[in-house]
Amino acid sequence: MIPFSPPRIDQKVIDEVNAALLSGWITTGPRTKLFEKKITAYCGCKTTVAVNSWTMGMEVFLRWWGIGQGDEVIIPVYTYCASANVVIHTGAKVVMVDINNDDFNIALEKIEAAITPNTKVIMPVDVSGFPCDYDEILALSNKHQNIFNPSNEKQKKLGRILIAADAAHSFGALYKGNRSGSLADITCFSFHAVKNLTTAEGGAVCFNLSDKFDHDEIYREFVTITLHGQSKDALAKTKKGAWKYDVVSPGYKCNMTDIQAAIGLIELERYEENLQRRRTIFSLYNEAFSTESWAILPSHANSEKTSSYHLYLLRINDITESDRDAIIQEIFEHDVSVNVHFQPLPLLTAYKDLGYQIDDYPIAHQKYQSEITLPVYFNLTDNQVLKVIESVKNALKKIRTA
Repeated sequence: MIPFSPPRIDQKVIDEVNAALLSGWITTGPRTKLFEKKITAYCGCKTTVAVNSWTMGMEVFLRWWGIGQGDEVIIPVYTYCASANVVIHTGAKVVMVDINNDDFNIALEKIEAAITPNTKVIMPVDVSGFPCDYDEILALSNKHQNIFNPSNEKQKKLGRILIAADAAHSFGALYKGNRSGSLADITCFSFHAVKNLTTAEGGAVCFNLSDKFDHDEIYREFVTITLHGQSKDALAKTKKGAWKYDVVSPGYKCNMTDIQAAIGLIELERYEENLQRRRTIFSLYNEAFSTESWAILPSHANSEKTSSYHLYLLRINDITESDRDAIIQEIFEHDVSVNVHFQPLPLLTAYKDLGYQIDDYPIAHQKYQSEITLPVYFNLTDNQVLKVIESVKNALKKIRTA
């Protein structure tokens, strides 16, 4: 069976994790701090805080920004449930909007139609690693400054709707020559096991607010709040006589460990190699499917954007959802693992029960019904790619002639 997206765990990773285990520091320590600095340098943002997951990083950020009851956060309907869940947990209202015709990202005109005086955050999602239209989203935020209604000093200092990028898929992606992590006010990455860069579980919040904000102060404050509001971490308390600490706020427990960071440091060191292999696999898929009349190839590069090549979202022309599902099953019968990204949120019980209806999002629904995600990862060989291609073509032929 060709798996869908296994992590790249080899001796180099094992050696670095062993070194972390033997170092005496297995929780947050020097490797985590180094990982944060290297992410900041790679992405070109102003500071980075490593956390235990995208979910906790984004939720803690939203709470730190003051998001709560009565506020609204705009997200695309085509995303993983975490994008909505973190907003719901704060007590704010999730405002879902439809996506573009030509890619899977949030539609600008739908964002603008959804903005109200209660809108505090726009959360674009870089689906599959293809960046959203960040300059245009910022322009919308600036355009509606006159109705922006800040509820605390941070929001007042920014003076507009904040843009919080859900970049779970897009580490390493480029937009107008700048890397993901520096494209929005804040960016949250996921380093889950299936991501391009993994720490097994984990994530990072990259801050890139205006110069009105002191990013060194933000770093100290955010590190504190992600460690129960404790004024000193374990590393700081190892200094002679430095055992005493304070709890300055009732915070959260979502710090990254040095074991996780050890994996991440190796992943980051060879990330360009990883990207190049993913780019090659995309090219092989494109070459194979570009001559097929039934195939709609994914957006992954243009004059302004370059994907992180995280997911290959193949779509099938003129197909029903049930036939798409049958094709997927047939591909599995050929010992090839595929997936679907994503089920639009109103198809899921939790959001249907909150009153969201899929009929309000026709573009997302149509794209979901025709989409199949193909395997892309560093250790996928050219021969395996050929097997994936043949499995897709044979499955489609079988189902369409059945």
